[in-house]
Amino acid sequence: MTEIRVQVKSGARKETVKKLSKGKFAVSIKEKAERNEANRRVQEIFAKMYRIPVFQVRIITGHKSPNKRLRIEDI
Repeated sequence: MTEIRVQVKSGARKETVKKLSKGKFAVSIKEKAERNEANRRVQEIFAKMYRIPVFQVRIITGHKSPNKRLRIEDI
């Protein structure tokens, strides 16, 4: 189990993932921060990056904030 911190910018023109330091990322996504769309997209991005199913990526804190803490299960 690994925990990472993510700073999310929603509503961007282009999706990017930038590693800032160990366990810290900045992510730009196209989805708006409405109806949980941005949170789902963040989970999908990290699931694909770590090659795990989406349900193994959980948002621990920051559901309504651009600064989130994610828990990655079973890497």
